Amino acid sequence: MKELIEKANVLMEALPYIRRFADKTIVIKYGGNAMVDETLKEGFARDVILMKYIGLNPVVVHGGGPQIGKVLAEMGRETEFVQGMRVTDKDTMDVVEMVLGGKVNKEIVGNINRHGGKAVGLSGKDGGLIQARKMEMQRVNPDTLTPEIIDIGHVGEVEQVNPAIVDSLEKSNFIPVIAPIGVGLEGETYNINADLVAGRIAGALRAEKLILLTDVEGVKGPDGRLISTIDVQRVPDLINDETITGGMIPKVNCCVDAIEEGVHKTHIIDGRVEHAVLLEIFTDKGVGTAIADFKSN
Repeated sequence: MKELIEKANVLMEALPYIRRFADKTIVIKYGGNAMVDETLKEGFARDVILMKYIGLNPVVVHGGGPQIGKVLAEMGRETEFVQGMRVTDKDTMDVVEMVLGGKVNKEIVGNINRHGGKAVGLSGKDGGLIQARKMEMQRVNPDTLTPEIIDIGHVGEVEQVNPAIVDSLEKSNFIPVIAPIGVGLEGETYNINADLVAGRIAGALRAEKLILLTDVEGVKGPDGRLISTIDVQRVPDLINDETITGGMIPKVNCCVDAIEEGVHKTHIIDGRVEHAVLLEIFTDKGVGTAIADFKSN
């Protein structure tokens, strides 16, 4: 009986959040260990379906870096990285598109549909969803000490998001699953960081939430403890004092950009925790780090 009462309490805790987020769009960047561990993969599919069943509109944007690396290695192709970005020539871009738009995307769609959902796979090319431009990277020439442009190939950044196809799928009760591939003005194909794609899509959809699944708990303070909330206005100071460092910087900046584009609240959470997305959305304490303009809300 005690266990049944606890289950009922969980449902009661979730009720106000179900009401609050009914018909709201939640963009989830799906990546890291949550895409590799079989238990977490199955759990994520069920969580997304549950969100849809109770009236939310989940939109999934996925990564796939490890899967791309594995296929390239099997083909005997070496991978070069510059400032954390994969150098992507035309042949490599063909592999990236095959892995992201084919294998990874279809596996996620298949998992959701196998558990009773209605998911549809997309890349940024479909319906002109993601208009992209070539990313320009700079470094200082060690000989001349002057800035120079580095050509890293078909690596892009988002120019514009045209969300009509996603809106249409949401209205038809489908769950969009998006591969982070964009198209240029001349039809060029670009590989784009999935966090950035998720942030821009969330902004274009005026999403209620952007949730980034990672392999860490969230943003931690100097004492090593999790920081549960960060006001967007504090972010520059936290970067300057090195509370936010390394790979967390672009994730936090992605959240800031999304908020500036109209997303209500953003979250960086630990995808290694089962049902992390549900815990963040439907419980009082949530998990991970929430970033928002708390002073204005």
